[in-house]
Amino acid sequence: MTGKSVLITGCASGIGHDAAHALKARGWRVFATCRQAADCDRLAAEGLESLTLDYASEDSIATALDEVLSRTGGRLDALYNNGAFACPGAVEDLPRDALREIFETNLFGVHDLTRRVIPAMRAQGHGRIVNCSSVLGLVPLKWRGAYSATKYALEGLTDTLRLEMRDTPIRVILIEPGPVTSKIRANSIPHFERWIDWQNSARADQYRNSLLTRLYEDRGRDFFELPPSAVSRKLIHALESPRPRPRYFVTAPTHLMNLARRLLPTPALDWLIDKG
Repeated sequence: MTGKSVLITGCASGIGHDAAHALKARGWRVFATCRQAADCDRLAAEGLESLTLDYASEDSIATALDEVLSRTGGRLDALYNNGAFACPGAVEDLPRDALREIFETNLFGVHDLTRRVIPAMRAQGHGRIVNCSSVLGLVPLKWRGAYSATKYALEGLTDTLRLEMRDTPIRVILIEPGPVTSKIRANSIPHFERWIDWQNSARADQYRNSLLTRLYEDRGRDFFELPPSAVSRKLIHALESPRPRPRYFVTAPTHLMNLARRLLPTPALDWLIDKG
């Protein structure tokens, strides 16, 4: 039993949901947040302390964190920035507002919450900040430009924060999941339908023959896909190890792509990604 407290975002399903229950089982006091109140009610029924937190709203972030700190007496041992969404589509078809919307959640909200947490961690003399990135923060994939852009940006911001926090007792860590069972595909459909005018795109035939099939057809698990518990195991090490690693790779594709981007010239890496 650790008796420590952690705030986790994006707990409605998938990685965040599994992490909340895994850490609660290990004795952590878990504050599991979701964007929708209905999801928070469901998590409360599962025995979790749950609050609404929407990365896209500064007021929501401030209200949720104030409530957490009021319940803990101003302390918070760890933050796991997990919440994010995807907006599939060719880069040339992404309107400016689509990018603005996804960056508000996947990057700006993460940054806002992190900045608000740091003073409490400084005051208590310790803390762990874990940001959930992606294999798409290491290498790109076609049709995923918006999501990949936010994760590339998150990688840079997190790496810089880690360097700047070296003179403090606050540790900053990245988790790189790769293909993990979640609802991110299904949850991305409304964003695709809102922003991508694919029928009038120069790539309309490619949409029909590629992206639409992957997006709308549930084809079961990918070959390398792991359950969310695989991420939770890495998260536990990141939060509980005396010497956490700066990065945790979870799935085989993430390990492979991290190696490939270091060893291969760009044309060879592009070929490998395109064939994959």
